[in-house]
Amino acid sequence: MKLEKEAMALQPLLFVVILLLSGPTSIDSVTDSSDSSALGVMYSSLNSPSQLTNWNSSGGDPCGDSWLGITCSGSRVTEIKIAGLGLSGSIGYQLSSLTFVTIFDLSNNNLGNDIPYQLPPNVQQLNLGGNGFTGSIPYSISLMTSLVYLNLGHNQLQGQSNDIFGQLSKLSTLDLSFNSLTGNLSQSMSSLTSMTNMYLQNNQFTGTIDVLANLPLQNLNIENNRFVGWIPAPLASINIQQGGNLLNSGPAPPPPPGTPPTPTGNPNSSNENNRPNVSTTSSDGGSKKKSGISGGAVAGIVISLLVVGSVIAFFIMRKRTRRSSTDIEKFDNQPLAPHVSNDVQELKSIPTVSSVETKKQYEPLASINLKPPPNDRHKSFDGEEDRLRKPILKKKTDRTLINATSYSIADLQLATESFSVDNLIGDGSIGRVYRAEFNDGKVLAVKKINSSALSSDSSEDFLEIVSNLSRLHHPNITEFVGYCCEHGLHLLAYEFHKTGSLHDFLHLSDEYSKPLIWNTRVKIALGTARALEYLHEVCSPSIVHKNVKSANILLDVDLNPRMSDAGLSSLIPDADLALNHNAGSGYSAPEVAMSAQYTIKSDVYSFGIVMLELLTGRKPFDSSRSRAEQSLVRWATPQLHDIDALTKMVDPALKGLYPVKSLSRFADVIALCVQSEPEFRPPMSEVVQSLVLLVQRANMSKRTVGNDRQTDNSESYDDY
Repeated sequence: MKLEKEAMALQPLLFVVILLLSGPTSIDSVTDSSDSSALGVMYSSLNSPSQLTNWNSSGGDPCGDSWLGITCSGSRVTEIKIAGLGLSGSIGYQLSSLTFVTIFDLSNNNLGNDIPYQLPPNVQQLNLGGNGFTGSIPYSISLMTSLVYLNLGHNQLQGQSNDIFGQLSKLSTLDLSFNSLTGNLSQSMSSLTSMTNMYLQNNQFTGTIDVLANLPLQNLNIENNRFVGWIPAPLASINIQQGGNLLNSGPAPPPPPGTPPTPTGNPNSSNENNRPNVSTTSSDGGSKKKSGISGGAVAGIVISLLVVGSVIAFFIMRKRTRRSSTDIEKFDNQPLAPHVSNDVQELKSIPTVSSVETKKQYEPLASINLKPPPNDRHKSFDGEEDRLRKPILKKKTDRTLINATSYSIADLQLATESFSVDNLIGDGSIGRVYRAEFNDGKVLAVKKINSSALSSDSSEDFLEIVSNLSRLHHPNITEFVGYCCEHGLHLLAYEFHKTGSLHDFLHLSDEYSKPLIWNTRVKIALGTARALEYLHEVCSPSIVHKNVKSANILLDVDLNPRMSDAGLSSLIPDADLALNHNAGSGYSAPEVAMSAQYTIKSDVYSFGIVMLELLTGRKPFDSSRSRAEQSLVRWATPQLHDIDALTKMVDPALKGLYPVKSLSRFADVIALCVQSEPEFRPPMSEVVQSLVLLVQRANMSKRTVGNDRQTDNSESYDDY
């Protein structure tokens, strides 16, 4: 009995010993699994740097093991401060799971790629400055409503700021300095009602700074931009640095006569300032009376007369229109009185606007074809009228009709390693192209559309482009696979061709690469011509490529051409494309240089330049050559019909292995395509026919030459 009592007394002690020996338990501070997983991915994406002591890529316990720069509260990570450690790579793709992080500071490292859209969503202080980040400001920042401090300065961000500030009413400090941001300041900046410190210096912002007028700013730096206009009066009393702009610090001039007053903080002030006869008190206490009829009043009278005249003319026109359709109305035995009264009622409701605006608003009515279709004439006439009066709403694209895969941004970030520089394979006027490898081994080329090409609020336009792309199918056009439209980001996914572009083969060949033989060059020209024939003459309506060049002609493993960027011309205005083409590219047709208007004929011209590249191995424009030979088309065109000169123009990489007659016929096609008058250039179907004959003659020549004489495909030609 005594032994039993002693054993019972030892039980609590034994329990404590067991607890101590069993190691950590659930009551210890163990980091939340989602937080540790996100930090593990981040560590791997940063190339597992040794300077991040105690970090590891296999999860672990950031809170319990005191990872460098990590602060926790309980089991959740609340602060990440790893600034100035020389980190490189990317910052991962699971940061959105760090929902308790309020401070995220990675400033002054070497993270020179795009800022990922997935960031800690509830962060209050976000500092990504001094990293060399490229691309645009991620749309996800607009959803971080808790932000108080945002620093994206000293990077290489481009594009416009877009409307991302509408929900950031708590933001008090914003630093976008030392980037390459363009365009006018976003109107959403007027929602930054807590903003006290703003740094926008050393960018390429344009327009006025009026949107900042009513913010509670104390410090504002806008130096070295392209701002114009006047500094708003409320900003004159703050600490403002404005050098390097075209701003005027004096009082803004009065608006032109007749201009509607600008709304201000006082709703009554605009009404007072708009009255034609107002007594104003001078500084010496006297009273100055404005003239009875001011310039603004005269302008108002003239405008009123024009409006009245326009309304009367419009009414007469409508009345005559009704009379001209009397026979039709009588045929249907429909009385006109109700419609006339309705028209009068509508005329009474026309707002008082300028005659020019009135003309714009109702001009389409004059161009209606009054001859109705045979059935239900009266209803059809009124239906057309109603259609013109009502605003035309853009038809919403049905995603179910898009024959392409819809990817999430998380999928694409994972496949491209957060769009790392290592996966960057191209950078064009529309956007950057990244190699994307998915878990199933599939590899795609993902084009990330620039925000300047398609703004974040144009998702419907983007989906319409995607719908059109999904219907393009041709063996010589890069196959469109999928798309992503999330969080203001727009991405396109295409089949991937590791072989590279025609430009790479012709102009970037190294000592180990084999040059393209003549047969292959003719095959590439024919395949590219067929792609353009499909776009111009098979697609309805015709598609103008606008950007035909060797860099947009990809080659598959069999060196068959695949035209890229087909159907994307709407993403860049003609003027911008013309500017890029004329800036030394050498592909632009003469009429494009003058009018910035692209047609299928300008595509034919650019295709002719590509053929010249295939023939000569030269770039369309090469500043390293003598002045007379810098422009390929100007140098080559006079020699295309001179067989002796032509043989001297041929790419030396061919080493003379080409048939002279094939070369001559190839040059004849080029001469037709690069004619200065667009109406004389052939349609692509004729170009295809000419190149098909060229290939057929080549094949016939091969069959007539013994195999013992063939050492190369192009050597089989002698004189066909």
